Amino acid sequence: MANSKAVATNTTRSRFEYVKDFERPDPLLPNTWIVVRIDGKGFTKLCAKYGFEKPNDRRALDLMNAAAKAVMTEISDIIVSYGVSDEYSFVFHKTCTLYDRRESKLVSTVVSTFTAYYVYLWSTYFPDMPLAPPLPSFDGRAVCYPSVQNMRDYMSWRQVDCHINNLYNTTFWTLIQQGRMGATEAEEFLKGTLSKDKNEILFSKFHMNYNNEPEIFKKGSVVFRDYELVEPGSDKTGDTVDDLAEPSSQSKTQAEKDKKRRAKARIVVEHLDVIKDDFWDRRPWLLSNKPGKIPKQT
Repeated sequence: MANSKAVATNTTRSRFEYVKDFERPDPLLPNTWIVVRIDGKGFTKLCAKYGFEKPNDRRALDLMNAAAKAVMTEISDIIVSYGVSDEYSFVFHKTCTLYDRRESKLVSTVVSTFTAYYVYLWSTYFPDMPLAPPLPSFDGRAVCYPSVQNMRDYMSWRQVDCHINNLYNTTFWTLIQQGRMGATEAEEFLKGTLSKDKNEILFSKFHMNYNNEPEIFKKGSVVFRDYELVEPGSDKTGDTVDDLAEPSSQSKTQAEKDKKRRAKARIVVEHLDVIKDDFWDRRPWLLSNKPGKIPKQT
C-alpha cells in the first residue's frame, strides 16, 4: 500500500508555532487599482554580456512580451499590462481579491512567474546565446491607485517615458553608430535639446524620419485579452468610467463563468496609444472586468 501524507486534524499548537505570530499582515488598500511593476535587475550588464542591439533589440522586447503574456495566462486577475525596455506593469482590477490582496503574495507571484518564463523562453529568442550565471532577475513593487483616472495616468506616464527615452536613445546611438561620435561627445551634443531638435538632427544629418520607426519602439507594448471592439458612444447607459469600474453583485456561478470566458480569450500584444480615450472606450472590459464577446475566427 502506498504511503499517504498524514494530515493533522487536532488544533493543538506545537511549541514552535508561535513564530507565525511574527508574520506581518500586508493587505493592500481595498477598492483601489493595484499596479505591480517589475524591473530588470542589472540589465545594463546583461545587455552588454549578450550583445543586445542598440538602441533597441527586437528579440529582447519580444521575449519580455512573451513572458508578460505567460504571466497574464497564469494570473487571470490581471486585466492589462504595459511594457517597455526591461520593465513591465501589471494592472489588477479594483475588485481583485486574489491572495486577499496581500502585497507580498501578489508581488512575489508576478515577479517569480515573469522571471521563470523569461528564463524558460530565452532560447526561443536567443537560440545562439545560451544563458549562463548570473541569470536574469527582476524586482517588483506594488502601488495602489484610487481612481480610474489615476490608473490611466500611470499608464500614460509610462508611455510618455517610453517616447522620451526612445527618441533620446535613437538619436544618441545614431550619432555614435552613423555619426562616428564618441559616447561623451554625443551626450554633450544632445545636452539641452528638445524633442523637435532631436527629430531635426535625425532628419537633417542622417535622412531618418523618426515617425517611421517601429511602433513597438515608440509606444511600447500593451497586453490584454482580445474581445470584440466596441464602437465609442454605443453604450447608451450614460455610465461614467468610474461607474463602469464599480463592482456589481455577482453569484459564484456567474463569477466562475466569467473566469472561464477570460481563460478562453486570446491574449494579444499590441503597440497602441493608451493615453487617448479611444483605447479604453473601445475596450470597456478593461475597466468593468466583465469579459466581452470572443471575436469570430476568420
